[in-house]
Amino acid sequence: MPTHASQDIPRETGDPLARERAHLAASRGALRAMREDVEGLDIRDVTANWVNAAVLEAQIADRIKALADLSHTPLFFGRLDYLHAPGADLAEGAEGERFYIGRRHVHDGDGDPMVIDWRAPVSQPFYQASAKNPLDVGLRRRFGYTAGELTAYEDEHLTDPQETTRTSKLLQAEIERPRVGPMRDIVATIQPEQDEIVRSGLGGSVCVQGGPGTGKTAVGLHRVAYLLYAHRDRLARTGTLVIGPNKSFLHYIEQVLPALGELEVKQATVDDLVAGVEISGTDTAAAAVVKGDARMAEVLRRALRSHVTLPDEPAVVVRGSRRWRIPAYELAEIVSELLDRDIRYGAAHDALPQRIAHAVLVRMEQAGEAPDDRVQDAVARNPAVKAVVKATWPAVDPAKLVLRLLCDAEFLAVHAEGILDAEEQKTILRDRPARSVKSANWSLADAVLIDEAGDLVARTHSLGHVVLDEAQDLSPMQYRAVGRRCSTGSATVLGDLAQGTTPWATSSWDEALHHLGKGDALVEELTAGFRVPREVIAYASRLLPHMSPGLAPVSSVRENPGSLDIRATDDPDEAAVAACRDSLRHEGSTGLIAADARIPALAQALAAAGMAYLDPGEETSAESRLTLVPASLAKGLEYDYVVLDEPAAVVDGEPDERTGLRRLYVALTRAVSGLIVTHRAPLPGQLA
Repeated sequence: MPTHASQDIPRETGDPLARERAHLAASRGALRAMREDVEGLDIRDVTANWVNAAVLEAQIADRIKALADLSHTPLFFGRLDYLHAPGADLAEGAEGERFYIGRRHVHDGDGDPMVIDWRAPVSQPFYQASAKNPLDVGLRRRFGYTAGELTAYEDEHLTDPQETTRTSKLLQAEIERPRVGPMRDIVATIQPEQDEIVRSGLGGSVCVQGGPGTGKTAVGLHRVAYLLYAHRDRLARTGTLVIGPNKSFLHYIEQVLPALGELEVKQATVDDLVAGVEISGTDTAAAAVVKGDARMAEVLRRALRSHVTLPDEPAVVVRGSRRWRIPAYELAEIVSELLDRDIRYGAAHDALPQRIAHAVLVRMEQAGEAPDDRVQDAVARNPAVKAVVKATWPAVDPAKLVLRLLCDAEFLAVHAEGILDAEEQKTILRDRPARSVKSANWSLADAVLIDEAGDLVARTHSLGHVVLDEAQDLSPMQYRAVGRRCSTGSATVLGDLAQGTTPWATSSWDEALHHLGKGDALVEELTAGFRVPREVIAYASRLLPHMSPGLAPVSSVRENPGSLDIRATDDPDEAAVAACRDSLRHEGSTGLIAADARIPALAQALAAAGMAYLDPGEETSAESRLTLVPASLAKGLEYDYVVLDEPAAVVDGEPDERTGLRRLYVALTRAVSGLIVTHRAPLPGQLA
């Protein structure tokens, strides 16, 4: 698999690298022309009104953004030389075609493609073809770039029997390229097993179990980009959403999809989804576990339906000189029928007056009258009917319902009977009742309960596709909240059971997918690590038997001798600062990760040493290559070099040892090129 660099090839007309550079320049020119064509569109006489004009202008603006030529992002990263024209009858000996594979489609003035979108079917062999199965590809070429300039290429002759399979140097260099700034796409380095997940259909949900460095987050984001390409019209109507664990994580990944030309995908945390009340309180771990238990859904359902009572008085509707009487037993039958249908509480509340009005209309018709729909609507608004509805099926505010459950011991006991035991009920009851919803001092777990109650009242809007990252940390009730957002769509669930660090972290994907409402989702496991060096992941994997027995360790494909450095010290602050200095001598980013309680002391030590640093999520800033990361926010982030301060403090900062070991496992596996561990306290015994 020869690699050709610019300095190895003479500069002449027949120089392959010169031809590739010429094609790159021509492609950039074609992309610029495509953008100018859109910018020059005159829509003054196209639309019928100002509303349509505004919509069209917004669509044109989005198209212009999507056609931006990002100087730091290569326009194409590969080339495929097919033996035959794709789709042609091979018996006809159709001449092969050449395709350049890139992040977006580019065509010339005649409409002929100069760069093919990586998501197109003709591009798939770039990721899937091999010497054993060349997929009619004679040559696969990868390109290397330096500062946006094409500087090298590497060829694989897939049908040449003399060709031996080797690790691609350009592929390895791209994986190991320094990580300064936010997360970048992996479109040039997607592996076959990752590509199969990326291109799985929209109709089914997929769950990806992947250890550190296996690329599960990138796979999920590229799957969104692929689905938007393959099902753009459908997803434009139904919407897509990426859900991450916190704002820092979302800031870190927010540039991946725009770099692939996708600008419309929204991002949120689970807390954002359920932000119906102001969050100002916190729960104990025990209370949060009970509130997050799926059994709470049935408690809420019982409490809500308890507001419905069967009528014991008839309804008398007066219209003009006539009085129409609906006996109590018939009203009770109507209410019972709605209860048996088990439709949303609010929908039944709205249907009840129409059902009563229909019963009145039946009597009017029996009396010889000919009422129409307008009469039925008028009867449904009659004061007598409204009184029956108010007494029988009253409107319920979800927040007030949850507040009553958490404050009224008797009300909770009635509706939690046989579901929560006495100790669990006591755990979630408030010591002091709140005066109102606004002053209730809600917690995040409370907000999820309110969201559940809200869905029992009125159906939550469903999106076409949702990506849920770091899913192992969600409670069953949080899974239900996410599942409501894709009840008629599909989901991509990403996570690692070994990295679950909440008291309610899931122990199995089958259970999690059940709560999500996607029990039929396909579960895939990624075990090949491309980010974390082999020496580092092997060291971190010593923790697995103690925190996630039975889970397969990641097998890293990257060797980086000397990537692990363990330093004992008598001055942990000074040792951490010195380790950061050593790491910053290398190109790329450095993350100083420490137990949350150690962050103030380390911040002071860095300031005293004159070392500027960033907070997680600020990596787009050019002010510093050093980020000070609380261990609680490290999940999902990655840095070229990591300095881990006091592993024992990371473990001790969690409520129990198992959670602490998982938090330590996360911190140990954030490094791409090197890890320095500094400690004064003895290392956790599980690392021995």
